[in-house]
Amino acid sequence: MAANVLLVTGHPRSDSLTSQLVRHAGERLTAQGHTVDLLDLTAEDFDPRMTPADEPDWADPDKEYSPEVRAHMRRVAAADAIVVVFPVWWFGLPALLKGWIDRVWNNGFAYGRKDPLLAGKHMLWLGLVAYRGEQFAKLGWEETLTRTLGTGISEYCGIKAENVSVRFVYDSLETGEKAFGVVDSALDDLTLTSV
Repeated sequence: MAANVLLVTGHPRSDSLTSQLVRHAGERLTAQGHTVDLLDLTAEDFDPRMTPADEPDWADPDKEYSPEVRAHMRRVAAADAIVVVFPVWWFGLPALLKGWIDRVWNNGFAYGRKDPLLAGKHMLWLGLVAYRGEQFAKLGWEETLTRTLGTGISEYCGIKAENVSVRFVYDSLETGEKAFGVVDSALDDLTLTSV
Protein backbone atom coordinates (compact mmCIF):
# COMPACT_ATOMS: atom_id res chain seq x y z
CA MET A 1 0.00 0.00 0.00
CA ALA A 2 1.27 3.46 -0.86
CA ALA A 3 2.35 5.80 1.93
CA ASN A 4 2.85 9.52 2.37
CA VAL A 5 6.54 10.12 3.06
CA LEU A 6 7.97 13.36 4.40
CA LEU A 7 11.56 13.49 3.11
CA VAL A 8 13.51 16.04 5.13
CA THR A 9 16.94 17.52 4.48
CA GLY A 10 18.80 20.77 4.79
CA HIS A 11 22.27 20.66 3.23
CA PRO A 12 23.44 24.07 1.97
CA ARG A 13 24.82 22.64 -1.31
CA SER A 14 22.60 21.00 -3.90
CA ASP A 15 25.62 19.11 -5.31
CA SER A 16 26.56 17.50 -1.97
CA LEU A 17 26.39 13.75 -1.44
CA THR A 18 23.61 14.39 1.07
CA SER A 19 21.55 16.17 -1.59
CA GLN A 20 22.27 13.43 -4.15
CA LEU A 21 21.07 10.78 -1.70
CA VAL A 22 17.92 12.78 -0.99
CA ARG A 23 17.13 12.95 -4.71
CA HIS A 24 17.83 9.22 -5.03
CA ALA A 25 15.55 8.41 -2.09
CA GLY A 26 12.78 10.61 -3.48
CA GLU A 27 12.99 9.01 -6.93
CA ARG A 28 13.03 5.51 -5.47
CA LEU A 29 10.06 6.15 -3.17
CA THR A 30 8.07 7.76 -5.98
CA ALA A 31 8.85 4.85 -8.33
CA GLN A 32 7.44 2.51 -5.66
CA GLY A 33 4.17 4.45 -5.73
CA HIS A 34 4.60 6.45 -2.54
CA THR A 35 3.77 10.14 -2.31
CA VAL A 36 6.84 12.17 -1.37
CA ASP A 37 6.71 15.59 0.26
CA LEU A 38 10.26 16.94 -0.05
CA LEU A 39 11.03 19.31 2.80
CA ASP A 40 14.32 20.98 1.94
CA LEU A 41 14.84 23.32 4.86
CA THR A 42 17.56 25.24 3.01
CA ALA A 43 15.53 25.75 -0.17
CA GLU A 44 12.47 26.74 1.87
CA ASP A 45 14.57 29.20 3.92
CA PHE A 46 13.41 27.74 7.23
CA ASP A 47 14.51 29.82 10.22
CA PRO A 48 15.88 27.44 12.88
CA ARG A 49 16.02 30.09 15.61
CA MET A 50 13.60 29.66 18.48
CA THR A 51 11.33 32.65 19.05
CA PRO A 52 8.89 33.39 21.89
CA ALA A 53 6.05 32.55 19.48
CA ASP A 54 7.31 28.97 19.21
CA GLU A 55 8.79 28.41 22.64
CA PRO A 56 6.89 25.65 24.47
CA ASP A 57 4.41 26.83 27.08
CA TRP A 58 4.37 24.02 29.64
CA ALA A 59 1.16 25.39 31.16
CA ASP A 60 -0.64 25.46 27.80
CA PRO A 61 -0.35 22.33 25.61
CA ASP A 62 -2.87 23.96 23.23
CA LYS A 63 -0.65 26.95 22.53
CA GLU A 64 -1.01 28.20 18.96
CA TYR A 65 2.44 28.41 17.39
CA SER A 66 3.59 30.68 14.57
CA PRO A 67 2.09 30.22 11.08
CA GLU A 68 5.43 28.91 9.75
CA VAL A 69 5.62 26.23 12.45
CA ARG A 70 1.94 25.28 12.11
CA ALA A 71 2.51 24.75 8.36
CA HIS A 72 5.40 22.39 9.13
CA MET A 73 3.35 20.61 11.79
CA ARG A 74 0.66 19.90 9.18
CA ARG A 75 3.28 18.32 6.90
CA VAL A 76 4.59 16.11 9.72
CA ALA A 77 1.04 15.14 10.72
CA ALA A 78 0.15 14.21 7.11
CA ALA A 79 3.10 11.81 6.79
CA ASP A 80 2.92 8.07 7.35
CA ALA A 81 6.72 7.94 7.41
CA ILE A 82 9.41 10.55 7.98
CA VAL A 83 12.82 10.10 6.37
CA VAL A 84 15.55 12.54 7.42
CA VAL A 85 18.80 12.60 5.42
CA PHE A 86 21.55 14.74 6.91
CA PRO A 87 25.30 15.19 7.33
CA VAL A 88 26.57 14.48 10.83
CA TRP A 89 28.32 17.69 11.87
CA TRP A 90 30.04 17.97 15.25
CA PHE A 91 28.62 14.55 16.13
CA GLY A 92 25.02 15.64 15.81
CA LEU A 93 22.35 17.20 13.65
CA PRO A 94 23.22 20.32 11.65
CA ALA A 95 21.87 23.51 13.29
CA LEU A 96 19.18 23.95 10.63
CA LEU A 97 17.74 20.50 11.26
CA LYS A 98 18.13 20.74 15.04
CA GLY A 99 16.25 24.05 14.94
CA TRP A 100 13.49 22.41 12.91
CA ILE A 101 13.11 19.74 15.60
CA ASP A 102 13.20 22.41 18.34
CA ARG A 103 10.54 24.60 16.74
CA VAL A 104 8.25 22.09 15.02
CA TRP A 105 8.38 18.94 17.15
CA ASN A 106 6.89 20.92 19.96
CA ASN A 107 4.85 20.56 23.15
CA GLY A 108 1.20 19.78 22.46
CA PHE A 109 2.07 18.54 18.98
CA ALA A 110 4.88 15.98 18.97
CA TYR A 111 4.87 15.41 22.74
CA GLY A 112 2.87 16.47 25.78
CA ARG A 113 -0.32 14.81 24.49
CA LYS A 114 -2.38 12.01 26.02
CA ASP A 115 -2.79 10.51 22.53
CA PRO A 116 0.63 10.79 20.83
CA LEU A 117 0.06 12.20 17.35
CA LEU A 118 3.19 10.57 15.93
CA ALA A 119 2.54 7.11 17.45
CA GLY A 120 1.64 5.35 14.22
CA LYS A 121 4.40 6.85 12.11
CA HIS A 122 7.61 5.27 10.89
CA MET A 123 10.91 7.13 11.19
CA LEU A 124 14.22 6.78 9.38
CA TRP A 125 17.23 8.88 10.29
CA LEU A 126 20.00 8.56 7.71
CA GLY A 127 23.22 10.35 8.68
CA LEU A 128 26.35 10.78 6.60
CA VAL A 129 29.50 10.30 8.69
CA ALA A 130 33.08 11.00 7.60
CA TYR A 131 34.42 8.32 9.98
CA ARG A 132 34.73 4.66 9.08
CA GLY A 133 32.05 2.58 10.80
CA GLU A 134 34.40 0.75 13.17
CA GLN A 135 36.03 4.00 14.28
CA PHE A 136 32.69 5.78 14.79
CA ALA A 137 31.40 2.88 16.90
CA LYS A 138 34.64 2.54 18.88
CA LEU A 139 34.53 6.22 19.82
CA GLY A 140 30.97 5.71 21.11
CA TRP A 141 29.35 8.13 18.68
CA GLU A 142 27.20 5.56 16.88
CA GLU A 143 25.54 4.57 20.14
CA THR A 144 25.23 8.19 21.31
CA LEU A 145 23.69 9.48 18.11
CA THR A 146 21.42 6.45 17.74
CA ARG A 147 20.14 6.96 21.28
CA THR A 148 19.62 10.70 20.75
CA LEU A 149 17.71 10.32 17.48
CA GLY A 150 15.96 7.02 18.19
CA THR A 151 15.05 7.40 21.84
CA GLY A 152 15.58 11.06 22.73
CA ILE A 153 13.58 12.41 19.81
CA SER A 154 11.56 9.69 18.05
CA GLU A 155 10.42 7.55 20.97
CA TYR A 156 10.01 10.58 23.24
CA CYS A 157 7.56 11.89 20.64
CA GLY A 158 5.54 8.67 20.70
CA ILE A 159 6.98 6.79 17.71
CA LYS A 160 7.26 3.13 18.66
CA ALA A 161 10.80 1.78 18.94
CA GLU A 162 10.11 -0.91 16.34
CA ASN A 163 9.14 1.83 13.85
CA VAL A 164 12.37 3.82 14.27
CA SER A 165 15.56 3.22 12.35
CA VAL A 166 18.86 5.10 12.61
CA ARG A 167 21.31 4.30 9.82
CA PHE A 168 24.63 5.77 8.77
CA VAL A 169 26.57 6.19 5.54
CA TYR A 170 30.10 5.76 6.85
CA ASP A 171 33.29 7.13 5.29
CA SER A 172 31.06 9.55 3.41
CA LEU A 173 33.97 11.50 1.90
CA GLU A 174 35.22 8.37 0.11
CA THR A 175 32.30 5.95 -0.14
CA GLY A 176 31.11 6.96 -3.61
CA GLU A 177 28.42 4.73 -5.16
CA LYS A 178 28.22 2.52 -2.05
CA ALA A 179 26.28 5.32 -0.34
CA PHE A 180 23.32 4.74 -2.66
CA GLY A 181 23.26 1.09 -1.63
CA VAL A 182 23.02 2.13 2.02
CA VAL A 183 20.04 4.34 1.19
CA ASP A 184 18.36 1.53 -0.75
CA SER A 185 18.91 -0.92 2.10
CA ALA A 186 17.57 1.56 4.69
CA LEU A 187 14.47 2.23 2.58
CA ASP A 188 13.95 -1.51 2.06
CA ASP A 189 13.92 -1.97 5.83
CA LEU A 190 11.46 0.88 6.37
CA THR A 191 7.86 -0.28 6.62
CA LEU A 192 5.86 2.03 4.39
CA THR A 193 2.11 1.72 4.73
CA SER A 194 -0.53 4.36 5.08
CA VAL A 195 -1.99 4.66 8.53
